[in-house]
Amino acid sequence: MYALNFVRAAVLALLCTGQVAMAAGDTLHIGSKRFTESYILGEILKETAAPHAKVEHLQGLGNTAIVLAALQAGRIDVYPEYVGTLDLEILKHDQPASLEQMRKELAAMGLGVAVPLGFNNTYALAMRGDADAPHKLSELAGRPKLRFGLSHEFIGRADGWRGLAARYGLTQRPEGLDHGIAYEALRREQVDVIDIYSTEARISQYGLRVLEDDRAFFPRYDAVLLYRLDAARRFPAAWKAISQLEGRISEKDMIAMNAAAEIDGQSFARVAHDWLAAHPLPAEGTTVAATTATAADPAASARARARADAAAPHRAGLLSKIFDQDLGRMTRQHLTLVLLSVALACVIGIPLGVLAASLPRLRQVVLGLAGVLQTIPSLALLALLIPLLGAIGTVPALVALVVYALLPIVRNTCTGLLQVPAGLKLAAQALGLRPMQRLVHVDLPLALPVILAGVKTAAVFSVGTATIAAFIGAGGYGERITIGLALNDNDMLLAGAIPAALLALLTQGMFELLERVVTNRHRVSVKRM
Repeated sequence: MYALNFVRAAVLALLCTGQVAMAAGDTLHIGSKRFTESYILGEILKETAAPHAKVEHLQGLGNTAIVLAALQAGRIDVYPEYVGTLDLEILKHDQPASLEQMRKELAAMGLGVAVPLGFNNTYALAMRGDADAPHKLSELAGRPKLRFGLSHEFIGRADGWRGLAARYGLTQRPEGLDHGIAYEALRREQVDVIDIYSTEARISQYGLRVLEDDRAFFPRYDAVLLYRLDAARRFPAAWKAISQLEGRISEKDMIAMNAAAEIDGQSFARVAHDWLAAHPLPAEGTTVAATTATAADPAASARARARADAAAPHRAGLLSKIFDQDLGRMTRQHLTLVLLSVALACVIGIPLGVLAASLPRLRQVVLGLAGVLQTIPSLALLALLIPLLGAIGTVPALVALVVYALLPIVRNTCTGLLQVPAGLKLAAQALGLRPMQRLVHVDLPLALPVILAGVKTAAVFSVGTATIAAFIGAGGYGERITIGLALNDNDMLLAGAIPAALLALLTQGMFELLERVVTNRHRVSVKRM
């Protein structure tokens, strides 16, 4: 009865999650990729639109494929993008196309490109500024021993490593390296060449030499907004305010904002607020930008600064980052993901385990299928689920977690049932119990300790795996980990990893206590038999 009630509660919560998502149609959802500049631009859009609409910023959703899928699915309405990425990576053009041509092709997809922000953030390769370091990309071909540490997205992009290697005749084999830690790897001489964005502040901080693109491979990457066409119609006042950002962010401004986050340790929200305060947008008609309103009202300005400071400074102490105001929210999100995913995995996995134990011919098929599902890389699975489910956030994250939790539950259920003594099965049959009655009253109770061990494994595993949910906007402790990776901030990484580890230990302890209680009852039941 308790198990049935728990399952009902889990399903109800999942339905409520979907209803909340549907009810959020009056919210302007802004997305951003998983690097500093995109976080900051997302916060600028959020604060600009906030006086005119309910706004939510879904931070650090991942690479281009994931954010684009979220946009096409309608889970976000707008995000900062770059013309070069639109041209070569999204629209797959072999030759540079005009902005007008891109608009026509995107319109057929229900998307639009607008509001050039005013700066070009092109790709480049950089090395340590040693005296004998090359100055041009063409010089790299003659140095086959150089170690390339490139971001995974750059390696896979047509306008990244593949095209660059073909243009310059490069034969080196690059290693995939998260962009957030590439600078430190270069400084420690673990790699020799990394990919960078031209507006990054850490170029001068680390004294790097940016290699000249002497064969003009990289196109311009002017910052623009990629948006759903219906968003401009649904939020006219907010879109009008956002449109006033056109041409207002210079390359110098963007470098300074990146430096404020990455070097000075300011929160993304604070960086965005300070830039808007220093560059108030013009008030035209009824459209008043966020900073114009707050500048005229000292109390409103103070409230806005308080909101900007709410995202704890990245360079604050480890304890302050762990116990900041977001801890409760992230804990609730993480627990929700874990509890619902394990409950749903039990609903699916236990019957499959019973089926595998009852039908030997299907046993290897069921166990093999559960094993294969668990081998799918997590980010690849999430990227596939977004277009399939038409959503980002909690729903695809739950599906992925259920997939990864199935194997230990299915396997242990099957193993536990197979370990029930044959004599007890015969005794149950002699008492006249039908197969279903024997399963419910004899087999499952005797197999319960083994089944619980599988559920414990799935729950502990899910606590750790749930951190990937932040990559698609489902929240949890993974939010801090993604920000820490973007900023190369070890304290922020630990602020996400430590609570997740503690929750995993707590989960394991609770299940071990439950297992002990069940095992004791099991022994008493066996003695009575």
